[in-house]
Amino acid sequence: MKLMRHGRPGSEKPGLIDASGGMRDLSGVVPDIGGEVLLPESLAKLAALDSASLPAIPEGTRYGPCVASVGKFICVGLNYADHAAESGMEVPAEPVLFFKATSAICGPDDDIVIPRGSIKTDWEVELGVVVGREARYIAKDEALDYVAGYCVINDLSEREFQLERGGQWVKGKSCDTFGPIGPWLVTRDEVPNPQDLGIWLEVDGVRHQDGNTRTMIFGIAEIVSYISQFMSLQPGDIISTGTPPGVGLGMKPKPVYLHAGQTIRLGIDGLGEQNQRTVSESGEAREPGKRNAI
Repeated sequence: MKLMRHGRPGSEKPGLIDASGGMRDLSGVVPDIGGEVLLPESLAKLAALDSASLPAIPEGTRYGPCVASVGKFICVGLNYADHAAESGMEVPAEPVLFFKATSAICGPDDDIVIPRGSIKTDWEVELGVVVGREARYIAKDEALDYVAGYCVINDLSEREFQLERGGQWVKGKSCDTFGPIGPWLVTRDEVPNPQDLGIWLEVDGVRHQDGNTRTMIFGIAEIVSYISQFMSLQPGDIISTGTPPGVGLGMKPKPVYLHAGQTIRLGIDGLGEQNQRTVSESGEAREPGKRNAI
């Protein structure tokens, strides 16, 4: 099942993708896609619906962030050995955890705003894990039972803010629009092996990242279990699981970073694509990104 949210920013409604690829409205069934709606029993009820009987959503309607009211946005750093190498950092012995502010979350096709004073805004395609049950001190072999589904994330990063301004990484990760999620939350039953998904990203039509989740240092089950040893996870929390090599920071002979007027396209097998345009902080505002249903 592919769940999504649609409409203008701040006024999104819940929806799903039907068998023919069309968008259907769920606002008469559930209040939103998040929290208790992500519990296993709630997802089972949604899966049992006759999607053809639900109201159609007009083609071209904006996709919002695929999860509402995210409580925690947890990120795993340096989770691909070749990305750690291109960043000039050691392969970690345990998952590297940091947070991204939930105010960074935006729709999958919304504009990416280059923050004021930025000279090193970078891209990072990542597999997102959406928590579906409260998880505390869970074992690795049980961890996937606590996952509601998966989504595409662009973990945008301002490298100067992140690495050269002291303190922790969070301020280089949390600028507004630095957390596009979606287009869909794809439920766990449709992703039988999250450790074998192609994952890629292009800037202005040039492919920079082209990897597979099988090369993660720490797999999804280990990550979810590990985090639950230090904090409880609640339905709707999102875990961004690291990026494969090919980020701007690692470009040779010198790094390459984003600037206003560029296009970013990224995706993961079975989880959909994102398409974004970069704009400057002082740039002219425009209607948030629109797309066809598929």
